[in-house]
Amino acid sequence: MTYTPKNGKIDYVIFGLSIFLIFCLLFESYIELPVLVAWIGRWHPLVLHFPIVLLLIVIFLGLTGRKIPRNLFTVAVISALVTAISGFFLGKEVGSKGDLLFWHQWLGGGLALLAALWYGLEGLQVGKQVYTKIIQVVIIGLIILTGHYGGMITHGQDFLALPEDKKQDIIPKNPLIYGHVVSRILEDKCVKCHNSNKKKGELLMTDLAGLLKGGEGGNTLIPGNPEESEMIRRLYLSIEDEEHMPPEGERPLTDNEIHILEQWIALGASDTLQLNHLEDSQPLAVLIKEMMEPDPMEKWTSLPKVADSTLGNLASDYLTITRLAGATDALKVNVYMPPEYDARILLNLAPVNRNIVELDLSGLPIGEKELAFAANCPNLEWLEIDKTPITDVEVDTLRNLSKLRLLKVYETNIGDRSISFFKEWKNLKSLYIWGTQVSESALEELKFQNPDVLIENGIDEEIKSYFVASDSIPKS
Repeated sequence: MTYTPKNGKIDYVIFGLSIFLIFCLLFESYIELPVLVAWIGRWHPLVLHFPIVLLLIVIFLGLTGRKIPRNLFTVAVISALVTAISGFFLGKEVGSKGDLLFWHQWLGGGLALLAALWYGLEGLQVGKQVYTKIIQVVIIGLIILTGHYGGMITHGQDFLALPEDKKQDIIPKNPLIYGHVVSRILEDKCVKCHNSNKKKGELLMTDLAGLLKGGEGGNTLIPGNPEESEMIRRLYLSIEDEEHMPPEGERPLTDNEIHILEQWIALGASDTLQLNHLEDSQPLAVLIKEMMEPDPMEKWTSLPKVADSTLGNLASDYLTITRLAGATDALKVNVYMPPEYDARILLNLAPVNRNIVELDLSGLPIGEKELAFAANCPNLEWLEIDKTPITDVEVDTLRNLSKLRLLKVYETNIGDRSISFFKEWKNLKSLYIWGTQVSESALEELKFQNPDVLIENGIDEEIKSYFVASDSIPKS
């Protein structure tokens, strides 16, 4: 049986591409690509869908007994071979290795070569044989498997897995710095490209041994020396820089995460270091405690639902209501001084009192009614009642606001009596209290009992002079 070319030279192009692809697969470890040739590999993600669609159309026509247009078949096979070759080039350029890439390359190459074989059988005029149908079914299977391995390379091995229970991500109260914090940061932002199946740059980041061993880029991690550690250097590069990690298009590390990695390396990059080994004031301890704070978005999911129409009806020219984080049911309320102040401006918000998380009443002539309203906001975390005429008597009504995290009471008439129950607020993190009748001894006692509270009880003279000049703070 002799081969009869149906498309002349095009058939020999397909034969040549097939031989070249076989050569690439068999002698991969010996091949070094010029820069320009390697660059062609970057087109692989762009062109790979084209042959998939064309081959599926051709297979559909073949399985249903319809005539396959020869030109369509030719384009499908050539595009499949070119895509497989460009994928090989891409793998060489990025320096990826591992089982996932191995199987993706060989399955993809086998898919393209099998399509070329089918094309050749058509040229031998045996396309209606039973084994041609078998080839078509096998090609479908190879498309699925190749795509699956490709998806695991680009999106991670668990990209089809169901989301895990979020409780598994809770960091214990006394975490191992590496095991519970650093490794989670790396798992979230780095391991997708630096694991046993896909070792970009010959760097493995799934364990401390791999980090210490480093990769092609040099010393990934130098214990005690974050400035010379390659992983830190690359994190600070411009996002446009080709060496920046993670690469453009991937989720970057937050400032907090970068600083945690820096501080951990500076302290020796130990895998046995625990949070309780650090002083509370050490930067690494502060950063990790911030990370351990619950996500406000999660705790706000239990708040009552509030319609936009309801908020629109409650707002006025002297009162604004905004949703925190853009789209949650947690509300921030700001009240401004109208020509004639009336407490009902605030009291009308009673229908959404459970949703108010931040409340700003700064500079208003408020009294017992307004603070009683604030006390009836059980989820209030942020309260600004500075520059108001309140005293200890009115503030006493706030005693049960256990979720309060920030309180501004500067330039008010409160005294030591209020400090007595400020000490009971375990969630309080920030207190602004200058310009009051609170004594230094009471503040010292508060600092002693609540060391985690940031107490602002003074203003730099330069800043104060600005406010005094603008009459925002009464001159003393």
